[in-house]
Amino acid sequence: MPKGYWIGQMDVKDAEVYDTYRAANAKPFADYGAKFLARGGKQQVEEGTWRARTVIIEFASYADAVACYHSDDYQNAKAIRLPVAEGSLVIVEGYES
Repeated sequence: MPKGYWIGQMDVKDAEVYDTYRAANAKPFADYGAKFLARGGKQQVEEGTWRARTVIIEFASYADAVACYHSDDYQNAKAIRLPVAEGSLVIVEGYES
């Protein structure tokens, strides 16, 4: 079964409130077995445009990635993020050869 991934790009306007969002998303991420592969580290844009912060999160399956996003706990955390960050998030199914 292919893994699932969240790929997010964010521009954070209030780091202090964003830290509150990060604390609030810890529970749903633990509940769904999320593993951070990239979390706002150094990045270099080679083509196109990109936001300041990139996050890549791995889940055991695409279904788990979708379920985590739609969980009540994550939706409550997301409500904290929305006023202080602009960005995009995609949930993608991994590739298995």
